[in-house]
Amino acid sequence: MEELKYVGAGLACLAMLGAAIGVGNIFASYLQAAIRNPSAAQQQFGNLIFGFAVTEALGIFGFVIALVLIFAV
Repeated sequence: MEELKYVGAGLACLAMLGAAIGVGNIFASYLQAAIRNPSAAQQQFGNLIFGFAVTEALGIFGFVIALVLIFAV
């Protein structure tokens, strides 16, 4: 039963992979939109930062769950 918590922690770490893919998509979309319409790029910067923060928070949450599974259970 002890080894199953490591399996669960590894699965929880997949959230970090999802966060990395999400951040890449967010920045790629922003750069693509900024190249198409440079005058609107500054107005969308706040949305970029908000999307980055939310995506990273989900990745960090997955990491915390993995640590809890390893050390607290």
